[in-house]
Amino acid sequence: MDSVNTASAAEFPAVTSDTADAVRVLDVRHWTDRLFSFSVERPASFRFRSGEFVMIGLLNEAARPLVRAYSIASPFWDETLSFYSIKVENGPLTSRLQHISAGDYIIMRTKPVGTLVLDALLPGERLYLISTGTGVAPFASLLRDPELYDQFDDIILTHTCREVDELAFSADLVQRAKMDPLVGESAKKKLIYFPTTTREPSNRMGRVTNLIESGNLFDDLNLPAFQPETDRVMICGSMNMNKDMKDLCLSAGLSEGANSEPGHFVVEKAFVG
Repeated sequence: MDSVNTASAAEFPAVTSDTADAVRVLDVRHWTDRLFSFSVERPASFRFRSGEFVMIGLLNEAARPLVRAYSIASPFWDETLSFYSIKVENGPLTSRLQHISAGDYIIMRTKPVGTLVLDALLPGERLYLISTGTGVAPFASLLRDPELYDQFDDIILTHTCREVDELAFSADLVQRAKMDPLVGESAKKKLIYFPTTTREPSNRMGRVTNLIESGNLFDDLNLPAFQPETDRVMICGSMNMNKDMKDLCLSAGLSEGANSEPGHFVVEKAFVG
């Protein structure tokens, strides 16, 4: 079993610069034997937009930081920073990161980036948040951002996993959003949850791309298929899902957006989950 560096913040001289901080772990929750989430203290000067990601990690044996891209799973206004991760048995980082506990320290580079931000989308009526696996993490940030509900009449969160217990994080997310004192009333009226599984039997099965292509998703929601005039889409998940969703959006006449040029849909290129 890999050990986790539990040194104090003062013992990270190589990374406590203007671009990186050692941040203290506040809590850890293991959702399944493959998935966990954790929160850390937020550096006082750290600013980000809901939906962005940062590089986080641990010190390795050579005393050099081992970091990977992680979407921030808490909104821009939160006093703590949350993350959602898969456990990879032989993964260079997650094989060790999964063993962190409250009081440990991790590395966080303090330059947030990403395309899953509201600034990258044109105004619209409906917003689809399409995710697989831990790709739901950036949407955990956006769903507690009041601006999201100000900009859209309907927000549809889709989350596709192999097994039912892997949906626990998103189910909890939706429940917390609807109870949130800041966005709860809007979430109750506007937020629609569409979970699916691909292996274990559940109330709704199938890959989200197949359900969109067949029209079953729209039939189940009693909504029209994607239309450039009204619909906006954010996509975060496996490489195959991202590519297939991008093709579906393009075939529906939606244009890809970016921070520099807003469009009808955006894809998080840095994430694979």
